[in-house]
Amino acid sequence: MTGDAHAFYDFEAKYLDESSVELSCPADLPDDVTQRVRDLAVRTFEAIGAEGLSRVDVFVTTGGDVVVNEINTMPGFTPLSMYPRMWAASGLDYPALVDELVQLALERPTGLR
Repeated sequence: MTGDAHAFYDFEAKYLDESSVELSCPADLPDDVTQRVRDLAVRTFEAIGAEGLSRVDVFVTTGGDVVVNEINTMPGFTPLSMYPRMWAASGLDYPALVDELVQLALERPTGLR
């Protein structure tokens, strides 16, 4: 995920020099691993009752295991943040993503759940 300027996705890369970070989306993984990542991400999202704007981050080990790293229930949302950039890579640009999230919010019931 990092470019030549950053060996690791550190604070500087994430917040101060986002434009030099290279995003590989979709990740260069075998199809079966990609499917396991998707399945685990969906199950994790559903297990905690997540809604709308969330991102499940995983590690794929050298042995091919897929491990949840964290679920980010409020990921960065600037145009250079990973969340909207990943959606853009799937064909949903920033304005359409904002609209989709607003529509999802309007469909949800209000109050505590």
